Amino acid sequence: MLNSVTNLLSFASVMKSFGGVLLAIVILLAMVTIHEFGHYIAGKLLGFKINEFSVGFGPALFKKRSKKSGELFALRIVPLGGYCAFDGEDEEETPKEVNETGDGENAENQPFEELTAEITETFETPETETVETKISQEEVVEETNEAPQAETELAAKEDEYPEPKGARFNDQPPWKRIIVLVAGATMNYLLALTLLVLMFACWGRPVFQVTKIAPIEEYKTEEAVQVYENGLQTGDIILEIDGKKMYLATDYLDYLDGKKKGEVVKILVLRENKETVVELPLVEDANVVNMSDNSAIFFSLGIEYRGMATVDGVEKLTLINDGMLVTKNVREGFFETIGDSFVYSFKIGGVVLRSLGELLTGKLGIDAMGGPITTISVTAEAASSGATSFLNIAAFIGVNLAVFNLLPVPALDGCKVIFCLIEWIRKKPVNRKVEAIIHFVGIIALFGFAILVDLLQLF
Repeated sequence: MLNSVTNLLSFASVMKSFGGVLLAIVILLAMVTIHEFGHYIAGKLLGFKINEFSVGFGPALFKKRSKKSGELFALRIVPLGGYCAFDGEDEEETPKEVNETGDGENAENQPFEELTAEITETFETPETETVETKISQEEVVEETNEAPQAETELAAKEDEYPEPKGARFNDQPPWKRIIVLVAGATMNYLLALTLLVLMFACWGRPVFQVTKIAPIEEYKTEEAVQVYENGLQTGDIILEIDGKKMYLATDYLDYLDGKKKGEVVKILVLRENKETVVELPLVEDANVVNMSDNSAIFFSLGIEYRGMATVDGVEKLTLINDGMLVTKNVREGFFETIGDSFVYSFKIGGVVLRSLGELLTGKLGIDAMGGPITTISVTAEAASSGATSFLNIAAFIGVNLAVFNLLPVPALDGCKVIFCLIEWIRKKPVNRKVEAIIHFVGIIALFGFAILVDLLQLF
């Protein structure tokens, strides 16, 4: 009986983990799809020629060509990306650049006209017919009869799958290309904002609640007792510090960093469903090392407290309270919900930029970052924890993708925008071949970095 129960629990645990991973993949696919849809819809509105809209990479699991537009839509096997293939986007040169003596359609047809002239001259030069050039009357009649049928089939096929309409990507004005490039990140942000508004309206704004504050009798010193009586207590939900709303852990770090032991901060908490102001002298100096240094918050606010305790008959400075903060949700009014959703999304964007800045300056180690595998793992864990965690992590990924894609890093939309701006100012593009090489090196570097940070997390 016990073995059956254990096996059942193990199976339930596996299914929960599997469901979390599935939800994580769904979130990533949704974010990739909405990103590429942003490019697609902007391109359609501005008259770009689009050959394919694909979700995922690698071999196609499903694909269908539109009989109306001629565009190909595909779902591919690797769900970690996607693309909207604009005609001529990745080519080194446009037809105008290749044919310097002509322009437009005439320039494109010149090579074929020259080839036709050469063939005509070849057949007109001989005065006598050869065996190869003689065609019997029967063959002529047969070809004449078959030609209409072949032309009919070709015309039917062209009617079934017409050529996609629109202008080539690099032939469009720079301002149009910039709009199309930025549209992907914009759609990611709008989706993330929508999820935040939904979460804040239905469940409330995420805040931090104090937990694991030890009872008074467990403290060993008079100072520790005062910290408990005058400070934060188990169950306190922190709303503001000195009148400033606290949204993310980085808000605590930013506000408390540099404050000294004994400085008084006024903390607005929700205690037993009543708002209470706690005037708390900081227990320790708040010296923040980097954005992941949460211990600076815990120690300064007395949530975690180090004091003199008797250990094996000897008084030592040790951690005598291992409190922590956990996430809760607090409902707000309509206008506060909308306003805080915007603020919260901006805060998430700030965290993304700050993490990259601290990574470049060495404050944050590369092992603090994560690639696709880590992202799926963290997302799966959060998504399986409940609806609020699911929406929160989905919104975080959406803002993350929006901000990251607009960075001026080769292969990303932000770098392509830079090239468009340069072309706009110079009135001529940067050498397409040079730009292509820069983006190729960039995408190899990004893939390499993603693999590296995932390996560091695993080992």
